[in-house]
Amino acid sequence: MRTGLTIGQFATVTHLSVRTLRRYHESGLLAPAKVDPDTSYRYYLPDQIATAQVIHRLRELDVPLAEIKSIITTDDPQQRAELIAGHLHRLEAELDRTRAAVVSLRQLLLPDAAVLDVELRSVPSRTVVAISAEVRLENSLAWFDRAMDDLEEAFPPDERSGPAGGRYANELFTGGTGVMTVFRPVHHPRSDGRIKVVDLPAADLAVAVHAGPHDDIDVTYGRLGNWVASHALAVDGPVHETYLTGPRETGDARRWRTEIGWPVFRLSPG
Repeated sequence: MRTGLTIGQFATVTHLSVRTLRRYHESGLLAPAKVDPDTSYRYYLPDQIATAQVIHRLRELDVPLAEIKSIITTDDPQQRAELIAGHLHRLEAELDRTRAAVVSLRQLLLPDAAVLDVELRSVPSRTVVAISAEVRLENSLAWFDRAMDDLEEAFPPDERSGPAGGRYANELFTGGTGVMTVFRPVHHPRSDGRIKVVDLPAADLAVAVHAGPHDDIDVTYGRLGNWVASHALAVDGPVHETYLTGPRETGDARRWRTEIGWPVFRLSPG
């Protein structure tokens, strides 16, 4: 006597196609409870319905087959939650990259995309507190956040004398690895652990302000680079950034303002 649901019935109650169920079987994700040795018909039990639907949801989230197998076979709820959470974090990162790309494309497609206010500015030498390290580009945001946290913890607001800034070696962008330096002007510079007292040299810069969130800051970089190529002589040297207003000052990304300074050769007046 037959027991269980045929593959067609199981497909109906799970809203999965027979082809999909066969693929799950062949990949070892969901084997039928019984396969008739004479007819090769597959039969499933009612308590396999939830498992089939979990697999389907995970596949909709592009969870790799090997991870799905680990998720549905483990008896440890904590391990199961960690496996799912790890994939969700990867999805969130991918969504962030997609959102940033969309924002940049929209900015590039605006009719006034080439319009940019640029100021030629001579920046004097300064003594600041700074953290420097050679960093891989894919790790740069995490490194930046940790470095800024350390600077702000060591130097509270009443000790600061100006906005934070950064200097980033060209190799960071051209080769994927380069020296990053984040710094703070303070009233009384002092070393503290990996925080060092640093003398920043004077520089001539072509400066533009990027307004708003950083998702499309690359567009402002491109516009400034275009301006420099057309109006000035670029020189080798790290790109400068000054964080006039950022996420540490306000949660309203529309109010963020970041100065970008491109090193240039500037003739002295007269």
